[in-house]
Amino acid sequence: MNQSHFPPENDPGPDFAALARQAGLWPEIPTSLTGAEVPHGTTCVAVRHSEGVVMAGDRRATSGNFISHRSIEKVFPADQHSGVAIAGAAGPALELVRLFQLQLEHYEKVEGSPVSLEGKANQLSQMVRNHLPAAMSGLAVVPLFAGFDTSRGLGRLFQYDITGGRYEEHDYASAGSGSLHAGTVIKLGWAPQLDMDEAIDLTLRSLLEAADEDSATGGPDMLRRIFPVVANIGEAGFERVADDDLEQRFVTLFDQLAATRGWERDSSAGGTSS
Repeated sequence: MNQSHFPPENDPGPDFAALARQAGLWPEIPTSLTGAEVPHGTTCVAVRHSEGVVMAGDRRATSGNFISHRSIEKVFPADQHSGVAIAGAAGPALELVRLFQLQLEHYEKVEGSPVSLEGKANQLSQMVRNHLPAAMSGLAVVPLFAGFDTSRGLGRLFQYDITGGRYEEHDYASAGSGSLHAGTVIKLGWAPQLDMDEAIDLTLRSLLEAADEDSATGGPDMLRRIFPVVANIGEAGFERVADDDLEQRFVTLFDQLAATRGWERDSSAGGTSS
């Protein structure tokens, strides 16, 4: 078997997509769908606690260095006892969520019972795998999936990669541009005995710190009253946390940060000043 050789200026390196395009085996995506024209959702997290799972996502979508949407939603109910959070190309991600919801609803109506949590996670994995050609062209979608396993009586969460790889995480998971910062905050604050309120506060702290370091992640907007979408999934099912509750939690969080860091907080603006 002859081995292909590439001159230095044309060597695709380890990038298989670049090799396929160079060989004419991979279609080029239209330039109108690349770069700054495509809105991208950014950061979402999931944290397991003693009664289930909390999922949260910031509200910002970016197109390059522009903020294209300030109040996009990234956390959705998949069915009564599970939820899905999205990061990546916003349009394909929202379409994937709607199709996933429809498939679960259709299965339940046909079979008379819901899919197992494991089966839901596998189904989403297959959908992400089918999206791979678009992902290799720059329209990647990376979801988080979590739910309350009624057969085991506990919360479970799953992380994915663009190839459809499905990985169950036992404690927490994060995805998106701010995932490194958010995941670090959760890693330092997570404990097996967390209750629901502590898990919600931890997700809010993680998104706040991610927004402080990552320009694509949106922090709480106290003026417009735009807060992350946060949902708890427990034995009672998928329940979204009200914005009024989130607002009070952020006020408390700002006070704690101001006291810890020696800042003088401007309560009228909801932020801090040195």
